[in-house]
Amino acid sequence: MVYGNKLNFLWTLGFYLIASQSSPSVPSIEDKSFIRDCVEAHNEMRRTVHPSAANMKYMSWDKGLAMTAKAWANKCQKQPNTCTEKPYLCHPTFKYVGENIWLDGSYQFKPESAIGLWNNEKMNYNYSIFYCSEVCDHYTQVVWADSYKVGCAMRTCPLPEGASTAIFVCDYGPLGNNVGERPYKEGYPCSSCGKKDTCEKSLCKYSNWNPQGKASQWTACNILYIVCILLRMF
Repeated sequence: MVYGNKLNFLWTLGFYLIASQSSPSVPSIEDKSFIRDCVEAHNEMRRTVHPSAANMKYMSWDKGLAMTAKAWANKCQKQPNTCTEKPYLCHPTFKYVGENIWLDGSYQFKPESAIGLWNNEKMNYNYSIFYCSEVCDHYTQVVWADSYKVGCAMRTCPLPEGASTAIFVCDYGPLGNNVGERPYKEGYPCSSCGKKDTCEKSLCKYSNWNPQGKASQWTACNILYIVCILLRMF
């Protein structure tokens, strides 16, 4: 998942050399269609897991996670965001967040394409014996039952040879892929939902879900949070 330092240098050099060239338009993290596509694609993958999940939570959009994803996508780097290394650096509510990154040269970008490729890693994951034969951590994060918030961003990044590539980043709260744990509990859909949950197409949904921790800090310090996230990217 991590490119070498040499390639990162070339990416950065290429960015400055051809930054003035026109690039295809990319969706904003405020774009309702983009948000809908990201959320629906994730929930479709989550509701159709095999074996079925008893406790899979409905995933909804989080503006803070989207801003973190955008700030990192803007750096045009494939390696994981450095803010994931310390508590509350990526988000004021979630102590740690998960992250998936996708890179492709196609201009015809659709969120469901990248999310579908992450989901295809299920071919490498055997739930019954709790074993991953190859890379499958993108898949397990997509279907991590307790990760119920997502924020994604996309941009195009110039390459040294003059071409461009698309980078797509999704951040998840709370963090999934906990060591030694399966991504979800096997069972009849919604059979292990919380007491205040409703079952929406095999997913546990709580309309007034507000995570504990530092949520009030996010509400009160929206602008300050944006500034802090941007500063941490440099």
